[in-house]
Amino acid sequence: MKRLANLPPRTKRILFSVLLAFLLVFPFLDTGQANIDIAANCAAYAALALGLNIVVGFTGLLDLGYAAFFAIGAYAYGILNSYQLHPAWSNGWAPLAAIGFVAKLGAGAAATVHFTFPFWVMLPVSAVIAAGFGVAFGAPTLRLKGDYLAIVTLGFGEIVPIVVRNWSSLTNGAEGLNGVAPPSVFGHSFGIDSTPYYYVGLGIVLLLLFISQRLKPSRIGRAWMAIREDEIAAGAMGIHTTRLKLLAFAMGAGFAGLTGTFYIAKLQTATPDMFDLPVSIMVLVMIVLGGLGSVWGAIIGAVLLQLLQAWFLPELSAMVQALGNAVHSPFLSNLELTSASELIFGIILVTMMLYRRDGIVPASRNEVRLSFSQQDAAVSRGSLPAVERLSRASAQAAAIGAPAALAVRDLTVKFGGLTALKSVSLDVPAGGIVAVIGPNGSGKSTLFNSITGLVTPSGGSIDFAGQP
Repeated sequence: MKRLANLPPRTKRILFSVLLAFLLVFPFLDTGQANIDIAANCAAYAALALGLNIVVGFTGLLDLGYAAFFAIGAYAYGILNSYQLHPAWSNGWAPLAAIGFVAKLGAGAAATVHFTFPFWVMLPVSAVIAAGFGVAFGAPTLRLKGDYLAIVTLGFGEIVPIVVRNWSSLTNGAEGLNGVAPPSVFGHSFGIDSTPYYYVGLGIVLLLLFISQRLKPSRIGRAWMAIREDEIAAGAMGIHTTRLKLLAFAMGAGFAGLTGTFYIAKLQTATPDMFDLPVSIMVLVMIVLGGLGSVWGAIIGAVLLQLLQAWFLPELSAMVQALGNAVHSPFLSNLELTSASELIFGIILVTMMLYRRDGIVPASRNEVRLSFSQQDAAVSRGSLPAVERLSRASAQAAAIGAPAALAVRDLTVKFGGLTALKSVSLDVPAGGIVAVIGPNGSGKSTLFNSITGLVTPSGGSIDFAGQP
């Protein structure tokens, strides 16, 4: 897989064209509706994996409640395209009826509203709704890190299915939504035919693949990966870490919401059990298997695990049961491997962490290595003559009365009732070096973090080149 990553761009384009051509003609290879339906499910989970890859792979935020946004997108379409809600009809609904978003049922005072929001409209709308929930949830929680963030997202992932089960008037509770209308194109309904859903799923994956590929080398993508590697260093370089993490969370949630609409439209029903914790864990295993931060790895991991669950495990279970019947083994005859899929996913996750943490398709890194001449030049710039030049420049600046390049006046920093710095002042002349010396706990790091902007001072001023 590493060799594939190092192929020339032209070769990669040719391979992608061949793969795309195969995927476009796949439904015509007489493989049967069951296999086409499995391929459509692979597309849905590949889209989910691409969204979680932004959150976990690019930004390094462990999200264990990702299925919640999947559910939000699914129920947004299901509620607005079924008979679940039926408010009384009034003339205020007429504009929506004129554009086909609602329909009038009955007549007179007993008339009610039937929601018929089009699938193609709800795809972006569901993405925006899920992204909005991502922002609302992430704003107060993304200041947490590591295990604390994972626990909070896990709680959110559990809360959403519970709300869905108990809000019967909106979601029909544990019985789920039924009668969700399938998509249609030019008046032709998709119905239960798997082929049109396959092509819609393929189009969604291609769109999200394009977005992910464009995001990764962009300024935002590089900022995300800087946060993943070292959040403190990223903040010191001027990256607004909270804002960028919130953007990643919203992007991932939007991907999940869009996919939820596609998934519910294909199944034409939705129940809370479809969006429980195992879904989040399965998508997480997909991106770990494929390679954290690897766009193609997320797709490959999703396809492999979906094929494992939907095709390989049932086939293997049938073979094991046949063997059990032949050798008269009750254990083998009743063994059902599909019911142990979560155990198998856990084994895959642990195995990948132990033996191949980079995944099947490791994320590519653009490493810039210095030549020997560049290294020699860097060493010479940091040698003693350079320090002597700085000292001379500092003395010249002081002789002519030049203002300090960095001026700190009465800097005070308080953390609650603890005063870390109290009225600290210092000047750093142009071309000069100032050392701050003190024992542990005296506030050296707090002073440095205040100057670089990582810590907001409680009082005082910091001027650089005459500007605050």
